[in-house]
Amino acid sequence: MDTETQERLSARITGRVQGVGFRNFTRTRARRLGVTGWVRNERDGSVRLEAEGARKALESLADAVQEGPRTARVENVDVDWSEATDEFHTFQVRR
Repeated sequence: MDTETQERLSARITGRVQGVGFRNFTRTRARRLGVTGWVRNERDGSVRLEAEGARKALESLADAVQEGPRTARVENVDVDWSEATDEFHTFQVRR
């Protein structure tokens, strides 16, 4: 049983992050870390990430999206932290 406090990570990732496998990269990494939530492309060309889990796992996910897949060119990651809402059961790509 995980007794570590659950937190929420909200992030907006900008750069060349659409059409390069960024969402699938993020989903794979999030699931490996045991994080729940979603990732989706935004109309402005950015990627939005909402994830919940243990702080350490979320920090690892935030580090991963700073780099992204090899074909991506991440320019900026704006991160906000808040309390978890426990609204997610898995991690998925939203369209």
